[in-house]
Amino acid sequence: MKPTDTTRAPIGLFYGSSTCYTEMAAEKIRERIGDEWIDLHNVASDDVAEMQDYDFLILGIPTWDYGELQEDWENCWDQLAAMNLSGKKVACYGLGDQEGYPQWYQDALGYLHAQVVAVGAKAVGYWSADGYEFEESKGLTPDGAQFVGLALDEENEFDRTDERLDQWCAQIMHEFGLQ
Repeated sequence: MKPTDTTRAPIGLFYGSSTCYTEMAAEKIRERIGDEWIDLHNVASDDVAEMQDYDFLILGIPTWDYGELQEDWENCWDQLAAMNLSGKKVACYGLGDQEGYPQWYQDALGYLHAQVVAVGAKAVGYWSADGYEFEESKGLTPDGAQFVGLALDEENEFDRTDERLDQWCAQIMHEFGLQ
């Protein structure tokens, strides 16, 4: 199944990025899935209300300091909370630092997931927590076996990012029903 509408891709990828790593991950996701499939949106400059124009969403967020939201996401958080994402399939990815902030690893991923589920989205793209080393995370499923999206650590495991992205992109395209 290939997209046919040339004005808008089927998937909207919205990200916030202060140090460019979340943006670089967004670009790598688009490269793997294909330019024709994904429109990139930086939440610092694009209106998050545009999420409602897509049936499929990928949302990227880094965790800052002690489990805090990235500033651009924080600036649009109330607007996101007021949206209706019913019927949308949403996959999230997060960036964090397992060694520097092991008690808060991927907390923002968990906050973002909870926020979009609360406004009606169907979450996909869960990712195994096997192989990660951290103390606590709000980005885990209740049983602790999976993250609620892809967990990336560009500080300590940059050498694993490409393989993880390859697998996750194939996974979410299947879960979106777009393969």
